[in-house]
Amino acid sequence: MRQWNSRKRMVCFFVLSIIFLGAVTVAGYLFREKALVIDFSRKNLPPCFSYPFGTDWLGRDMFARTMTGLSMSIRIGLLAAAVSACLAFLLGVMGAVMGKIADGFVTGLIDLVMGIPHILLLVLISFALGKGFKGVVIGISLTHWTSLARLIRGEVLQLKESQYIKIAQKLGQGKVNIAVKHMMPHLMPQLLVGLVLLFPHAILHEAGITFLGFGLSPEQPAVGIILSESMKYLAMGSWWLALFPGLFLAAVVLLFHLTGDILGRLMDPGRIHQ
Repeated sequence: MRQWNSRKRMVCFFVLSIIFLGAVTVAGYLFREKALVIDFSRKNLPPCFSYPFGTDWLGRDMFARTMTGLSMSIRIGLLAAAVSACLAFLLGVMGAVMGKIADGFVTGLIDLVMGIPHILLLVLISFALGKGFKGVVIGISLTHWTSLARLIRGEVLQLKESQYIKIAQKLGQGKVNIAVKHMMPHLMPQLLVGLVLLFPHAILHEAGITFLGFGLSPEQPAVGIILSESMKYLAMGSWWLALFPGLFLAAVVLLFHLTGDILGRLMDPGRIHQ
């Protein structure tokens, strides 16, 4: 009964986290136009009933801007993490299945990418592609696949020693057929959990390079831009410009991390006791 209650609580928290993240994403779409409205008659208002997150130096509603920025960060994180996870899966399986030459190429590529600091490589790729939405997504996708690819490669190497894989090889099945039909069902939990855990890294790095000026364009209400612009007004007492966007960004990142951990526990019944 205790195990069932523990598992049930994890499922409820997982569902509530997904609902919250979905609500933030939808709210960003609904408040997109409102986030761009400039009204000098209400500039630099502290948090109040009409404006829960206050307003900035141009009279823009900080609640609408925060929701819009978080929605954009979530969409960038989802897209970049999905591309990165697919890349990690393909390279990890190829390295473990397609022979020593392919394995050497994949492991060398993993070591090369991991040998360069994440943020530096991300900034270089984003800047080379003209920054903006496309540059950020491609940059994150090309820099966050290595750890998951190494994990999947290790799982495939273990599966290759399984008895049923050896029997399938003796029956004449090809490498691609074995990978798709016999290995992929065992790899899907690791891929799904790895996909979810890539989200917080993608969101943080998107906000980081945008804060530094190498990400999204300044006219977009992204969280990194909001935090960057608010720095010059903190000394003037406008603390709400950075506090609420920063807290909500941390909350979204933490929720993604906890959601990935819970998903891993739900897919591995042995971890329910932890």
